[in-house]
Amino acid sequence: MKKIIVPVDFSDYSEYALKAAAKLAKTYNAELLVLHMLEMSDIMLTASEGLQSQKALYFFKLAEQKFEDFINKDYLKGVTVTPIVKHFKVFSEVNDVAQKHHADIIVMGSHGASGVKEFFVGSNTERVVRHSEIPVLVVKKDLLEINFEVVVYACNFQEESIASYIKATKLFEKMKSKMYLVHVNLPNDRFKSSIEIERNVTNFLNKADGNLDRLDSVFYVSDYTVEDGILNFSNKVGADLIAMPTHGKKGIAHFFEGSISEDVANHATLPVITFKI
Repeated sequence: MKKIIVPVDFSDYSEYALKAAAKLAKTYNAELLVLHMLEMSDIMLTASEGLQSQKALYFFKLAEQKFEDFINKDYLKGVTVTPIVKHFKVFSEVNDVAQKHHADIIVMGSHGASGVKEFFVGSNTERVVRHSEIPVLVVKKDLLEINFEVVVYACNFQEESIASYIKATKLFEKMKSKMYLVHVNLPNDRFKSSIEIERNVTNFLNKADGNLDRLDSVFYVSDYTVEDGILNFSNKVGADLIAMPTHGKKGIAHFFEGSISEDVANHATLPVITFKI
């Protein structure tokens, strides 16, 4: 882990993310790329003279000073910090910045959401999760420790998830984390017998790892929703982190089908990390 991106909006939640990222940076001797996206109109940005130009310059300077003050923290001492300012709030740009700088992970704060509002309004963090090609770590509170000793990785053990699973296992091996693999069985048309699940798991591990060494770390739980199963199992084993693959659905497909990863990231009190399928 060499480069960590932290999008900030000067809120308490983005400071939680910045603190968590600083701890990761110190642990792995990584560089922090602290990203702020200004919300400025085309007119302001292209203004060349007169009052509009003066307003644009004023807001640039104001944002620059606020950004400078925000990253002037004692907990960032000893960390290499590179500030980056973008002029639009286009959340796909976070992934563009990550690709350009060859970043390893994005760390974001989120207050979460519940009910109908999250479908219609969503959150900045959800938008980044949908677009990101690299892992996104979502934190909800000030984390005293960043040692993710116990990780729950939720998986349906389908072949499409193999690539994201491999990314996750490599990361958690570096972190020396104990990883539980959990499959949630539902009482509906997606219900599977124990034999069917075991067959899927065996096929998955053989293709992903080339062996069945992780078989003892696989658990099957039954619940009414995948989200509830993941959260309940995480509480049971005392997890420090929940990890999930995500399709990164966008637009209408996201609205109708939803995203389990985003639901869990919204509602879990634990930090959640997503890996793009």
